[in-house]
Amino acid sequence: MKKRIFFVLIAIISLGISAQEKIDTTQVKYLMIEGDSTWRESIDLSEVLILQKLKFDSDLDRRRYLILRRKTRKVWPYATMASERLQALNERLDSIDSKRKRKKYTKQVQKYIEEEFSEKLKKFTRTEGQILIKLIHRQTGDTAYELIKNLRSGWRAFWYDTTASMFDISLKREFDPMNDKEDYLIEDILHRSFSSGRLKKQDPSLNIDFIELLEHWGTKEKAKTVSN
Repeated sequence: MKKRIFFVLIAIISLGISAQEKIDTTQVKYLMIEGDSTWRESIDLSEVLILQKLKFDSDLDRRRYLILRRKTRKVWPYATMASERLQALNERLDSIDSKRKRKKYTKQVQKYIEEEFSEKLKKFTRTEGQILIKLIHRQTGDTAYELIKNLRSGWRAFWYDTTASMFDISLKREFDPMNDKEDYLIEDILHRSFSSGRLKKQDPSLNIDFIELLEHWGTKEKAKTVSN
């Protein structure tokens, strides 16, 4: 097994464990966690992912990464907002029985979202727009094209995609960090930004194993170096 570039940091002291211990007739030690009323034999700890310092082959690669990081951080709040709005819409629609009322509510939400996003999105560059499209897929599980098609008509989705293609932005673009190097770097940027507190974490709708990604791309980079 290849050596992984992460390790688990055990932080028992910072968990607020009470110094109280209880011994039963079998001499098993129990711990009481502060704020909990249940005695425990063990404590479940979360893994902490520690990422290595980034290394770049050239100053150009470093600059490209920093530009990608700036753009990813800029559009991330809009991707999470889209996910939250979609979830709220679906939950509300599930509670509405009338087809007419569902349609009316959907139109209201669509109008609100368009008014909320339109002016801000106009200020995005082409690359920022494409990153946003991919992150929307990461957070919702649907491409922007599919979302528009579901909320609007298929013709509306076609028109949006045709217009976006004029600016080299595909609304059908998926987030695929296993096969796309830029998507992998975006995922790396997100995890580093979550760890530093720079971005608020929101779990993806897609099934993404970041540890597997680290090993996958690490192997590719090593193979590329050897072949050269």
